[in-house]
Amino acid sequence: MEYSYKNRAFTNYYHADNYNILVIAQKRKRENEMSEYSGNEAVIMKNVCKDFKVLNRHEGLKGSIKDLFSRDYKTVSAVKDVTLTVNRGEIIGYLGPNGAGKSTTIKMMTGVLEPTSGEILVNGKVPYKNRTENCENIGVVFGQRSQLWWSLPLIESFKLLRDLYMVPEKDYQDMIALYQSLVDIEPILHKPVREMSLGQRTLSDILAAFLHNPPIVFLDEPTIGLDVSMKAKIRELILGLNKEKNTTVILTTHDMGDVDALCKRIVIIDKGTKIYDNDIDHLKTYFGSYRTLKIKRADDTWEETLIDDKTTDVMDVIMEKRKTMKIKDVKIDEISTEEVIKKIYEGSAK
Repeated sequence: MEYSYKNRAFTNYYHADNYNILVIAQKRKRENEMSEYSGNEAVIMKNVCKDFKVLNRHEGLKGSIKDLFSRDYKTVSAVKDVTLTVNRGEIIGYLGPNGAGKSTTIKMMTGVLEPTSGEILVNGKVPYKNRTENCENIGVVFGQRSQLWWSLPLIESFKLLRDLYMVPEKDYQDMIALYQSLVDIEPILHKPVREMSLGQRTLSDILAAFLHNPPIVFLDEPTIGLDVSMKAKIRELILGLNKEKNTTVILTTHDMGDVDALCKRIVIIDKGTKIYDNDIDHLKTYFGSYRTLKIKRADDTWEETLIDDKTTDVMDVIMEKRKTMKIKDVKIDEISTEEVIKKIYEGSAK
């Protein structure tokens, strides 16, 4: 009995000692993570990768039955070794073609997905390990997926979100007053969400994302499908809230009008790899020799042609056009952001 007792005592001590070592190791790991967080960064990503296992599917009925028992998987890398730092108060455009890995990156930042490897800190916390705390300190608008209550007036949705995030009454009233000063929300405050237009719902969703004054807001295609007037209003709102609250905004969009109006810095990702991270003006220097030639036809419509001054003479193009059409006017513009991004997507960037 004595031997058995000592054995158990030794075993318990051994396990306790191991446990303490693990606790200390985890504590040091967290301290190392926090030591790289100075407080000025909203997001820190280091060598982040995300892989998915995808079943190699077979065609036809027999193939579908075979897939039920198949273990033939392939690994698809959605995000590859992305390193990124976003400072507080920045508005950055996170751009890329469809399937580039933008949404996967955003889901890792919001804590929805855990990275396969690498490190992420959002507001100084690891998002997938602190999901509740992370959700309290971010705002999210994903396309046209509304977070509002469909049958309730907008003001009632705001009140529910106020209670959900435990926003003090004074802060809530101050935010509503700020909304009133930036955009006229009075006509939609008492309107049920189901009766709103697409533009009004999008505007309301953005207001809801900022309501609890989060340090960082993720906007995924916020102006998709909206008319020019509503796009301008939403851009003014985002700029106003960023200025007043110093809110960090990470914007994913295919609308280059959003990028030009809101972002000083853009990050471009393609096939899971970051290929550019700098300001827009610096990006345009890569294509400084490109110009957009605009020719006004006889029917008052304009035809646009992108020309590289290094390889093509503008006058030669104009003379060639005159052989096939009557030209009423000619303009030459610097290359637009949209054209630059388009050329990068097409693989023309060096």
